[in-house]
Amino acid sequence: MSVKPVRVPRRLPAAAAAALVCLPLSGCWLDDDDPAPLPPVAQPKSCAELIGMTVPATAIGLPTTGAVVTSTQIVPAAGSGATAVGEYCKVLGEINPVDPAAPKIKFQLNLPAAWNNKAMMFGGGGYDGTIATGLGNVPAGPADQPVPLGRGYATFGSDSGHQAGTFGSRDGSFGANDEALRNFAGNALKKTRDTVMELIKARYAAAPQRTYFAGGSTGGREALLAVGNWPQDFDGAIVLYPAWNAVMLDLHFGRMTRALAQPGAYPSREKRKLLFDAAYEACDGLDDVEDGLISNVAACESFDPATATLKGTPLRCPGGADTGDTCLSDAQIAAFNVLNSPTVLSYALASGETRYPGFTTWGTDFGNPGTSVLQNTTLTLSLGTTQPASPMPPVVPTTTPITSPPYGSTFWDQWVRYFVTRDSNFDPLALDPQNPGTWQSRIVELSGVQEVTRTDFSAFQAKGGKILMAHGAHDALVSNRATRDFVSRVRATMGEPKVAGFLRYYEIPGYGHSVGTTFNAAWDSLTALENWVERGTAPVNQVVADTAGVPGRTRPLCEYPSWARYNGGDVNAAASFGCVTR
Repeated sequence: MSVKPVRVPRRLPAAAAAALVCLPLSGCWLDDDDPAPLPPVAQPKSCAELIGMTVPATAIGLPTTGAVVTSTQIVPAAGSGATAVGEYCKVLGEINPVDPAAPKIKFQLNLPAAWNNKAMMFGGGGYDGTIATGLGNVPAGPADQPVPLGRGYATFGSDSGHQAGTFGSRDGSFGANDEALRNFAGNALKKTRDTVMELIKARYAAAPQRTYFAGGSTGGREALLAVGNWPQDFDGAIVLYPAWNAVMLDLHFGRMTRALAQPGAYPSREKRKLLFDAAYEACDGLDDVEDGLISNVAACESFDPATATLKGTPLRCPGGADTGDTCLSDAQIAAFNVLNSPTVLSYALASGETRYPGFTTWGTDFGNPGTSVLQNTTLTLSLGTTQPASPMPPVVPTTTPITSPPYGSTFWDQWVRYFVTRDSNFDPLALDPQNPGTWQSRIVELSGVQEVTRTDFSAFQAKGGKILMAHGAHDALVSNRATRDFVSRVRATMGEPKVAGFLRYYEIPGYGHSVGTTFNAAWDSLTALENWVERGTAPVNQVVADTAGVPGRTRPLCEYPSWARYNGGDVNAAASFGCVTR
């Protein structure tokens, strides 16, 4: 009689395998007289049990002195249909700095009771300074689809390491502290993500199977930093109107501000509308239909306000002098030309950059008068209500609309005084961004800290990561031309076929910076990203809807450099247009 060997099942714990006793003829049994202890199984913590939980500095990938949960709250289910959000645990916490003088990073984490085993990190905007709560939608997310939290995502975000004052997202005073500056520049992303992952694992006794990032403007820059610097942490990103080359943008703000501060150069809202209308009269039909959108943006670049007409009348005031709100003076035309034209430096930044391409100016709403519910937001995010000057006029958030200089002018003012010179009394109009003299080395240093200098995303691509990127073709605050430059650099570094396998970039005509009075974009980018990452289905025939200009109209999302040309049919239907390159 032969004895067959007994195989220990692979899934039998090591301690149990050691206690398995086998003898010839008698068979095998478990010796449980003195069993070795099994490893403990992690148990999910309740929402209340997370209060006071600490995360050690050793669990966070960049230097901190640890983190702590300061409060938790069960938020009951609310809403219905697309607005439904199930019960969740709201967690607030703080990440402590290394420098005692630096502010703490404040964060919010939302843990749904019905978790989908995924997480979504949200980026901020401007200079940040308020917690990205994670309660809302991704940038340009459609109202007829659930927000990420409503889909079951654990969502989170931070204030990037400081709390803003009355200037809100334009408050750059934190930049006087090195740790706070570097947290804003990107370090807070890693610190927040690592802290939150420990809390997610504590709540669910499991880590997310997928983690995504969504952000626009500064949040778009943060998204690119996150997936580029820490590709192992993220599976995909939704990136809209990214301020990726933040220092170069600041320098363009500086040149713009100095131009608008010249006597007679700052245009009234009525004059802005004249320029807008003249550009539409000249360029609207260049996509083969006059539909209230300039889709063939490249063909409109030849527009010249000095020679343009509006309903047969020259846009330029007779003789170039300012004769009122029915025309543009030479000083105002010169200021608009500065907005539109490249800012060229006499030196190179850390990334090698020497120019910012200027804003797509012709056909952009810089704060026109109007009745759109988005008009005041558009005004605030563009040229504002007040001419830039020295000292820079304050931001008064209690008025409607907000009383302020151009958004970019306040941004420049704060950057020069707190990031560059660290002299709160310094006159920002005295610094020439193209020839900054003794401040050049500091500006170059900051560009290496603040900007997305990476053009090789191979590590992210190799793990299956995907990026969906879009930008309004008529953004008055962050140039779509700069985003084109970024995508071109990535393609040049990695090669077109490789990039096509993980990145899509679309431009949306009429859409401005996060809002658009002409075309306010709504696009279900999250479903498209999920399908690409989780199912391997690349996005095709994507459609974007308008919620403000002509509510309900749709257009195809065309991957740059293609644009939507009219083929015939319903002018408000995406199916009536095709994406072409000429």
